[in-house]
Amino acid sequence: MNRRSLLGAMAAVAAAALPAHAHHPGADLDRLMGSEEKYFQAIDAPAAPGFDLADAEGNPVRLSDFSDKVVVLNFVFATCTDVCPLHSDLIARVQAMVNETPMRSLVQFLTVTTDPAADTPEVLKGYAEAHGLNPHNWTFLTTREGQAEDASRKLSEEYNVRFDPLEGGQQMHGVVTHVIDRGGRFAAKFHGLRFDPLNLVMYINGLTNNVERP
Repeated sequence: MNRRSLLGAMAAVAAAALPAHAHHPGADLDRLMGSEEKYFQAIDAPAAPGFDLADAEGNPVRLSDFSDKVVVLNFVFATCTDVCPLHSDLIARVQAMVNETPMRSLVQFLTVTTDPAADTPEVLKGYAEAHGLNPHNWTFLTTREGQAEDASRKLSEEYNVRFDPLEGGQQMHGVVTHVIDRGGRFAAKFHGLRFDPLNLVMYINGLTNNVERP
């Protein structure tokens, strides 16, 4: 079975797994994914931490702009010499699988830089090409003009991921991929780099197929 056929089969399975009256969106999906993926953490908070940032063109971008989509959010900085490039490549693999399906129009990928001083608009614009990310539904975000330089690092802490500055422009940090359901519900986290990207795609698919849309 090729990948497109596999994703089609996953869509049918995920949709069938969800009852018509789950007690909250994704409840049974969380249980199923927790049994399949050891790096998965269900959050199910009413709302993910909001933000008011900017894209590479300086246009304002808010989390609430994507309330009708499932959002996949992560934090990196472009000059990272450790795990950030690997994290971005992993997100690109997930995006590529998502974009082979009708989910392409239902999912938004957002990456927030924690080093806005170094990650200039030129750097932001080149990042997608460097890591195979599709700008159709992926955006690299930075701080708005006038915001404190550490605003995005403080935002990462609201998501319980610290980016602590080190010498040489590096930062010590963890690796987490956050999934935000439609309506802003903070659905789940996938920790580290060792989770199966297909499991994240299945989870996203389950959310987009949920019969109780927020």
